Amino acid sequence: MNRLNEFRIYYNHTIHPELLRLERKRKNLLWFLFISIFVLIGIILLEFYIDIFFVTLLMMLPLALYIAFLFYQIRKFIIDFKPRVINLILNFISEDNFKYDPKMTLSVQDFKASNIFSSDAPSFKGEDYIKGQIGEIEFELSEIEVKEFSKVRNRLNYVFKGVFLKADFTDKFRGSLYILPEEFQQYLTRSIKQFTRQGAEPITMGSPVFEEAFMVYATDNVPTHRLLSLEVQQILVDYRKRMNKEIYISFLEGQMYIAVTEPKDILEPYIFYSNVSFELVREFYEDIELLFSIIEEFDQHH
Repeated sequence: MNRLNEFRIYYNHTIHPELLRLERKRKNLLWFLFISIFVLIGIILLEFYIDIFFVTLLMMLPLALYIAFLFYQIRKFIIDFKPRVINLILNFISEDNFKYDPKMTLSVQDFKASNIFSSDAPSFKGEDYIKGQIGEIEFELSEIEVKEFSKVRNRLNYVFKGVFLKADFTDKFRGSLYILPEEFQQYLTRSIKQFTRQGAEPITMGSPVFEEAFMVYATDNVPTHRLLSLEVQQILVDYRKRMNKEIYISFLEGQMYIAVTEPKDILEPYIFYSNVSFELVREFYEDIELLFSIIEEFDQHH
């Protein structure tokens, strides 16, 4: 059975009931909030009518405190929503191999060490840290957002926003290999100059479909075709076509870094709209499944 079909069945049996429970909570919070605001407006209008400020104040204070409490509960709902859903997704992928922490992140040093984006990353933040092991390969990943100061305008420009992964290989090969999206070559000139200064040169992989989507730079001593097998090439091409997201990969002295772009905040819940949606969780699942499938491929062949 197709893995996505299996996930849909798991969604129907496990994730969907949890989303329904959270949906009832969301609706209750909004219902009480709207009623409280309506009553508060009524008290304010009453003040204009009876013109007794002290009496109105006595009526407003407890209601205002209750509204503040409701806003706190809404904020707590937003914070709690994502971990609940992510933990269920991770339980589907692996029951005991993964550790998740919504507040932790990979470090800015990990981001710089990838050598993919030539940036000092003056603005760096992250969340949703996942650590685990697939086969013999240990990995860490998190969502990160990196910005740097524009040289033209007085503002911060995006360097990268999405899911970033770091993995350690037991096979400590030497050299470096970079896989970058062909479409964004003009925005990667600083990175490419950095690669070439370190001895990496553009190479061809023999697959027209892959080379139409990606460019590859490698040093002479790196095992290119062992690291970037035809299976991995096909995984990357298929995912890019299906999800319309860009993928960046680097291999450096036995470590692998993968960056998958994500323009929006994945699994951030709505407050005024329903969150009971398969598509809401499918995108996050497929992003994570891509990263894990690449790691599995390397674990099986290396």
